[in-house]
Amino acid sequence: MTATPFKEIHHVCIVVNDLEQATAFYESVGIGPWQEFPSLTAFAGNLQVPNAEDFLKLHYRFANLANIQLQLCAPPPGDTPQRRFLESHGEGVFHLGFVVDQVDKGEADGRALGLLALLRGRLPNGHGFTYFDTIDRGAGVTLQVRSAAK
Repeated sequence: MTATPFKEIHHVCIVVNDLEQATAFYESVGIGPWQEFPSLTAFAGNLQVPNAEDFLKLHYRFANLANIQLQLCAPPPGDTPQRRFLESHGEGVFHLGFVVDQVDKGEADGRALGLLALLRGRLPNGHGFTYFDTIDRGAGVTLQVRSAAK
């Protein structure tokens, strides 16, 4: 049986029109505190996306809850899957992020399951992410694997 990289959920990412408004709402119901996501420019040297310039302009915030991270993404105009999702589906859950020890192995395991990589980025230390092209097969949700230093 093929290994699955989709065992340990790390985060849920919600695409929104207005980051300030979404953050304010979630804080009003006790979800937070929110932090700015570090710049994506660290991935610039090893980024495989439809349009790297637009991808690097994505704006994220995150809140670490007791058992999961919640992310908000406000995609600016441009050619990104997040912007296309927002324009075709409206606000909502864009992806589920799963943590793996080694992102290259997680990507290989996803490919072995018949999934195609949609986006990928790697840092110089080998950590990074891969988004799989599952939005049309996964009830409108993209699956992602990620690794990071612990």
